[in-house]
Amino acid sequence: MTDLFTVIVLTLDATLRVATPLIFCAMAGLFSERSGIIDISLEGKMLAAAFVAAATAAVTGSAWFAMLAGMTVSVALALLHGLACITYRGNHVVSGVAINILVSGLTVVLGIAWFERGGTTPPLQADARFMPLEWPLAETLGQIPLLGTIYKELLSGHNLLVYVALLIVPLSWWVLFRSRFGLRLRAVGENPQAVDTAGISVAFLRYRAVIICGLLCGLAGTYLSIAQNASFTRDMTAGQGYIALAAMIFGKWRPGTALLACLLFGLLDAVAIRLQGVPLPVVGEVPVQLIQALPYILTVILLAGFIGKAVAPKAIGMPYVKER
Repeated sequence: MTDLFTVIVLTLDATLRVATPLIFCAMAGLFSERSGIIDISLEGKMLAAAFVAAATAAVTGSAWFAMLAGMTVSVALALLHGLACITYRGNHVVSGVAINILVSGLTVVLGIAWFERGGTTPPLQADARFMPLEWPLAETLGQIPLLGTIYKELLSGHNLLVYVALLIVPLSWWVLFRSRFGLRLRAVGENPQAVDTAGISVAFLRYRAVIICGLLCGLAGTYLSIAQNASFTRDMTAGQGYIALAAMIFGKWRPGTALLACLLFGLLDAVAIRLQGVPLPVVGEVPVQLIQALPYILTVILLAGFIGKAVAPKAIGMPYVKER
């Protein structure tokens, strides 16, 4: 019984680690799409931030400088997306896909040019990464059955960005649903004409939304390369930006339910890792490829609309032209 409980706690512990970049990206997409800007480029911004953060950490040896650099490049790409969609009223999906393609190729080219490692960055030392934080008396309290295991294995031992991701969710809820800025942001995603009539700049609101989106994607990418891992590898995001987008839609553009969807994807990924090579009753050993594909299969199911009906903001993807 104790061994089973330990396995469950360790699986939930892995779920939190795997779900962290999804949570950052889902909250990022939430701000952008609540303002009316479709953001397919979550993947590209996260990948760019991962590369720049790892490269900066390799050169400077500072995780904090790396995080700042990752967030900066992500915001720059977010502003580029905003320029195409808000100022020039371009197609949101085309702009997002273009950013994803650009970043996917550019990170490899720059990685080869700068580090000559086939598109990867050098391995990082502990000082250049966000390392796990051990809570007080974790080893001592960990000897206590059940509650001690939860304290030591599930609550303690994560790096700083895992805790930040969990705090971002209630903060996002408060900003969106309890602050004046959030009220205006949601209004511009539903009825930009009414916001403009009230004398509030639609473009300025939407630009602030995409900047917030860029900051959060920057944290997601930074986590991937210098917290969860110790270097950047080619296409290391592996579609997590798209999974976060699916989680946000499944969560009906609300922070709490989007968090649950991210944790669901994280749990499925954590379970998939544990199932590799383990024979199951009746079916026997499941092929590794099928297990690894489970999170993406679930993404397709959710995006196909089989689970519930998600109603997007009414003005999402629609360019706004100010009436004269």
